[in-house]
This record gives sequence, structure tokens and C-alpha cells, in this order.
Amino acid sequence: MFASPAYAQSAGGAAQGSGGFLPLLIQMAPLILIFGIFYILLIRPQQKRMKEQRNLIDSAKKGDIVVTGGGLIGKVVKVDGDEVELELGPNVKVRALKSTLSDVRSGSKPAND
Repeated sequence: MFASPAYAQSAGGAAQGSGGFLPLLIQMAPLILIFGIFYILLIRPQQKRMKEQRNLIDSAKKGDIVVTGGGLIGKVVKVDGDEVELELGPNVKVRALKSTLSDVRSGSKPAND
């Protein structure tokens, strides 16, 4: 009743080793491959689009037609650092942060003209 069961040991006596670097590399290869595919197909293009969008918004200048994140369309009257003053209509001016702009349309007319 109090006897513990005996388990057979392997012939080597000690636990077997991992076998070196190659088996570890083979096990990690699918993970590395998946990360590489995600980087090439998703991360890099998204970073490129974000950089182009940031450059477009930073280049907003007086006279450009812009669209804010809230959907307002206006003409840039004044640029002051990270703020812009927009003319939404006759005698209607608002200040907005450049970071809230979503699009810059250089050649189009405002919606109220």
C-alpha cells in the first residue's frame, strides 16, 4: 500500500539534450516567417501612408482648402505653428489644430462658394 511505483529510465540515464541550434531554428522559422509577412504586407505600407498624410497636413498653407476630422471644409486663412485659422463661410472663421485636419485639397473650391 505504501510502495511507490517504479518508473523505467531511458538507457542513457540522464535527460536527453535539445540537440543544438538547428532544431531551435526550425521551430522558430514559422514564427519568423509570419512576422516577416505581416511586416511586408501590413506594417510597412501603413507607416508609409501615415508619413505621407503627416507631410500633406504639415504642408498646409494659406489659400488651401482643407477638410477637418469632423467633416468641416474650409479655406486656410492663417497658419500659426500647429494651428490653422479656417474660413468656413463669409465672416465665419475658426481655429483648428493641424493634427485634426484629415485632407488638404489645394485646387478645389470651398463648399460655400
